[in-house]
Amino acid sequence: MQITEHIASLSEEGRLLAAAAEQAGPGASVPTCPGWQIRHLLRHTGMVHRWAAAFVTEGHTAYHPDGGEPDLDGAELLAWFREGHGHLVRSLEEAPADLECWTFLPAPSPLAFWSRRQLNETTVHRVDAESALGGPLTPVSADRAVDGIDELLTGFHARPKSRVRSDKPRTLRVRAVDTAATWTVRISEDPPQTVRTAGDDRTEDVDCELSGTAEGLCLTLWNRLPLTAVTLRGDRAVARLWTDNSAVTW
Repeated sequence: MQITEHIASLSEEGRLLAAAAEQAGPGASVPTCPGWQIRHLLRHTGMVHRWAAAFVTEGHTAYHPDGGEPDLDGAELLAWFREGHGHLVRSLEEAPADLECWTFLPAPSPLAFWSRRQLNETTVHRVDAESALGGPLTPVSADRAVDGIDELLTGFHARPKSRVRSDKPRTLRVRAVDTAATWTVRISEDPPQTVRTAGDDRTEDVDCELSGTAEGLCLTLWNRLPLTAVTLRGDRAVARLWTDNSAVTW
């Protein structure tokens, strides 16, 4: 996906998140984030939006702490969220292509990084907001879902802080049936190593395979849908190793 597409999708995802949050109400429980209510979701996501925008607009070249979550609720909180989301979108739209600032995952450029990261962040939390309503989720296109899987497997969980580890080496294959994308994840005592290939290459024996639509796989791997949302073949314990230990932390 191009940067402009990421930013346009980010704009829409934030709008959908706010609309679902407004409909659910600040006290509604968020099933995908146990212990959270909509107010917690808005405070967290709004804080992240402002934190990210500061790197883009202020050009911090090293880690810069966030400004914390506000003591707001109800209509004031929703307005604060919308204001921060709009500021983030505008900041990315107006940023120069040669933007220089801090990032924390490999990317073609800082602008590409923050556009992609905030789109995926906001999409996952939009799903959280919609889950509070108990109805159908707004679909995620296959190309965006593949991008979300890529970022999670080859970005976040390639870092030393990944907790997806195993004393006994295990191999997990993730296969998106509606695209040409397949990921092979090698789990060991070290951070997982992931290789993405094109096509339905199942010549290598693996311990477990998760297959399904790119959207279903993306939301399952980000722990927003249960394992039952995809097809599991092989050792279920390998899939549980992922779901029990893959929550992303800074």
